Amino acid sequence: MRGVQFRNRIVVSPMCQYSSEDGFANDWHLVHLGSRAVGGAALVFTEAAAVTEEGRISPEDLGIWKDAHIEMLSRIFKFIEARGAVPAMQLAHAGRKASTSAPWKGGKPLGPDENGWSPIFAPSALPFAEGYQIPQELDRAGIDRVRGAFADAARRAEQAGAKVVEIHAAHGYLLHSFLSPLSNQRSDDYGGSFENRIRFLCETTEAVRRVWPETYPLFVRISSTDWTEGGWTADDSVALAQKLKSLGVDLIDCSSGGTVPDAKIPIGAGYQLPFAARIRAEAGIATGAVGMITEPAQADQIVRTSQADLVLMAREFLRHPYWPLNSARPLHQKMDAPPQYGRAFA
Repeated sequence: MRGVQFRNRIVVSPMCQYSSEDGFANDWHLVHLGSRAVGGAALVFTEAAAVTEEGRISPEDLGIWKDAHIEMLSRIFKFIEARGAVPAMQLAHAGRKASTSAPWKGGKPLGPDENGWSPIFAPSALPFAEGYQIPQELDRAGIDRVRGAFADAARRAEQAGAKVVEIHAAHGYLLHSFLSPLSNQRSDDYGGSFENRIRFLCETTEAVRRVWPETYPLFVRISSTDWTEGGWTADDSVALAQKLKSLGVDLIDCSSGGTVPDAKIPIGAGYQLPFAARIRAEAGIATGAVGMITEPAQADQIVRTSQADLVLMAREFLRHPYWPLNSARPLHQKMDAPPQYGRAFA
């Protein structure tokens, strides 16, 4: 893909670890990400890295909003690459879902007196759910600031050694909340029509693509549908993917949901795969499939039948860090384990 070669089609999906202080990566991230590279994945993403301090989901989120974050990330990315995998970073802004506690601490909204912060930002002054802060509507100066922050974050990711970056425009976070009519009720150039609602993401994509090396791929993660009447639809996703392709995006990472807390999502094995297949076919762009993909034959079929180009896994990699190595044998494929582990996979 562009100038980057992957050893297989298996990707470690971004997974929030809620283990940073002031946005800094640490030894937990080195071991967490490094072990998946040792396990044979082709592409290893960091968790969502906040491009601004107020864009964190929680106080413990990973960050890429200042140069000081680069040093430890560089150590991690060098280890990943030395193990034969490609290091990657997801760039994110949590928007109206910012300032919450880690899941094992309740996942609840935090006020400034609880180690949270205010204001948080969104396209419109609509809280995500009852009990959440009412966000401040992002004005034009704020839009310019955040767009610039994504570009600056991409520069830092390159300095750290990332070879792929992904813009996070899914799961109800800031860029997705501009896309969805459920969360975007603006009446200016960034609200109302489809073209206006996608404007912020498109401008951000252009800003990132300008600073991101031409030889490195750029991904965008989207929520392919809001699963809610009156929200973002799969038809919208196809049209958006066509536009993003023209702006230099190489792959659409096809997730779903997250805009509203009460969406009825029919969760099951591979439940988001139809979105990846449709966007790939109708928009003519590479896609990544994600969501309850766990079995080697299941993942292999997705690629062999051209439903998606990459398979991204999260929870399965938490359970089985060496999933690629363990999957090679039942799929009758040869994959060399690190020599230190060779006797276990001979």
